[in-house]
Amino acid sequence: MHNPILIHHGAIDGVTGSCHQYFFNEQQSVLIDCGLFQGVEQGRGKAGADSAQIDFPLEGIQALLLTHVHIDHAGRIPYLIAAGFNGPIYCSKASALLLPLVLEDALKMGITRDEKLINAFIKAVSRQLRPCDYNSWYKLEGSEDAVQLRFQNAGHILGSAYIEIRHQIPPDNPGTEQGWYKAVFSGDLGARDTPLLPDPTPLESANLLVLESTYGDKNHQDRKNRQQRLQQVLEKALNDNGTVLIPAFSIGRTQELLYELEDIIHRMQGQAIHQGLNWEQLDIIVDSPLAADFTAVYKELKQFWDDEAKQRLQQGRHPLQFEQLLTVKTHDDHQKVVRHLAETGRPAVVIAASGMCAGGRVVNYLKALLASARHQILFIGYQARGTPGAALLTYAKTGGYLQLDGEDYPIHAEVLQLSGYSAHADQQDLLHFVSGMHQAPEQIRLVHGDAEAKLELKKQLEAKGHKVVIGVA
Repeated sequence: MHNPILIHHGAIDGVTGSCHQYFFNEQQSVLIDCGLFQGVEQGRGKAGADSAQIDFPLEGIQALLLTHVHIDHAGRIPYLIAAGFNGPIYCSKASALLLPLVLEDALKMGITRDEKLINAFIKAVSRQLRPCDYNSWYKLEGSEDAVQLRFQNAGHILGSAYIEIRHQIPPDNPGTEQGWYKAVFSGDLGARDTPLLPDPTPLESANLLVLESTYGDKNHQDRKNRQQRLQQVLEKALNDNGTVLIPAFSIGRTQELLYELEDIIHRMQGQAIHQGLNWEQLDIIVDSPLAADFTAVYKELKQFWDDEAKQRLQQGRHPLQFEQLLTVKTHDDHQKVVRHLAETGRPAVVIAASGMCAGGRVVNYLKALLASARHQILFIGYQARGTPGAALLTYAKTGGYLQLDGEDYPIHAEVLQLSGYSAHADQQDLLHFVSGMHQAPEQIRLVHGDAEAKLELKKQLEAKGHKVVIGVA
């Protein structure tokens, strides 16, 4: 049996910093993702920008394979290139359109705001990109062996993929023909019935499956219940003359929320929610220029939407561009909106980045709204340990404080979490993904999850007869 060499440079002790180095022979390898560390994972042994540095040799790395463009999977690409990597970057066609936007934002936040430098860097990266269709095999450039790649829809965000790597291996016995070996990297798998996106494409086979485990110990609410709960949360806050603040990633979660909100407003049109205010009069505010840019790309790439979303378009509905939607672009307008919502009793829903409250415009909303009980902070995604989002969920239970930019802000707003809106596969989804394979893999290696999640998923998979190991650095 072939024993591949696989080195993990991130997403081992938690869910951020995804970066895996897979060797298809003794000298040559590929990187799968190159993401930033966040929260407590950012501070392990290194501080600040040092945690983003590339601390492994690049010799022999033939290419970077990108599962999707979330910052915890793509955010270290500028550092990788600065360290000397100039090879091809393979990704799906949708990811190739989204990646320049992500990298531009990452550069502005962490490296430079010099437009000339940023534009030059983006142009250089664009030359390295190799956009790939789903479900098509591609030969890896520059590989001595026959190494092939295939991207399959992962259903996590637009353009997300799990990646199949197929290559020849030495024969088990002298004189016999070479065999083929397939390693599959799941990236982030989406939950079934995720708004806007098709479910993950079933995996046919793999010798080695490197599998995420974010929710390896949990199951989500079903979609009907979660939309009902979202509506109930909105109704309560709006009746209290409050704002519902939803921290959300600029890509993926924001667009899914807009899709769900449009559906609620469509179903409830003509019905009052508060003192004569009808649902169709409710302001839905997206305060994130980056999210607005991503949403524009989502609208351009309707061919990647699921059947339900396409049907809504055919009915004349506009799931990502409806009448109640307001987009805040400039910093001055952002400050005006924050003051207006804090000082008036006008109900509104605000979606702002970042999703873990670790930066971005959501921080100013938190500073302005946390002290009032008429507002609600609604989390719909995973909050990594050590992030302000995780702290807010913890300290809200005891009426504590949240520290932002060195100051303590008392928490009087109601803080809630709806787990059913996670874009990650839950335990049942992960087990379904594995059980759908035509033949069981020789080995499953678990990454991208907290210790409890990995251990529970390992237990469940082993109960079904699979050989499972937990990835270590």
